[in-house]
Amino acid sequence: MTTQQEDPADDREKGDLKRKIIKIDAKKAFIGAGARLFFYPTLLYNVLRNKIESDFRWWDQVDQFLLLGAVPFPKDVPRLKQLGVSRVITLNEPFETLVPSSMYKAHGMEHLIVPTRDYLYAPSYNDINKAVDFIHSNASCGRATYVHCKAGRGRSTTIALCYLVKYKKMTPSTAMDMIRAKRPRVLLTSMQAKAVQQYYNTCFPDSGHSDEVLVTQADLEGYKETSDYTSGNKFPKQVATTLSSLLSTLTIASSCVSIRSQHPKQTS
Repeated sequence: MTTQQEDPADDREKGDLKRKIIKIDAKKAFIGAGARLFFYPTLLYNVLRNKIESDFRWWDQVDQFLLLGAVPFPKDVPRLKQLGVSRVITLNEPFETLVPSSMYKAHGMEHLIVPTRDYLYAPSYNDINKAVDFIHSNASCGRATYVHCKAGRGRSTTIALCYLVKYKKMTPSTAMDMIRAKRPRVLLTSMQAKAVQQYYNTCFPDSGHSDEVLVTQADLEGYKETSDYTSGNKFPKQVATTLSSLLSTLTIASSCVSIRSQHPKQTS
């Protein structure tokens, strides 16, 4: 009887894969801890900017039946209902969600939750597709959907872009130009931009070219690595830079677009 010996190369490959998984899990855990730590300070910062700068709106209408914006407070739910919103998509994790599904239901609104970690991450392909179809089926009935994350910049923008790609037949860059014209402070991480590009390639495999979302140098500044660590702690450089950058730049406000009951009005 012979025994099969394991290939040392296979052992090394398995070991490398295990270390990579551990590294990814550790990075995600650090980012999750940072997201929890900075959620209420950044939320307060955004609310203060809301009081000071009227040019920064809490949400913006980016398509006829699609609003994109920041995490709503309970007091915002009746206002959203008045604006013709009948569905809400939440990209927040549970700790950063301020309105329960039961409150939306009480106002006759459907609620889709796609929990996605803040600062670097994008929803999965299946979650993106589910959210995009959720928007489309509502728009087909002449009703508006509100898609939001914490600040209405990255995670929710990813969904809005993919909706425009699939159902408005836009390229990622054209869709981004359209959204930025309505909401200039939208910002994608490299992972989110990649998710949009991959979604486009899946929707249009025979397009014959790659039309990547433009991520400018200014966009990338908040995601570059730095040699600094947070005071004495072994906090990952990229995470520390990302959090500090977003803390200083996230801006949102509560000015609402004027939208008629069932047919939202386009904003400039």
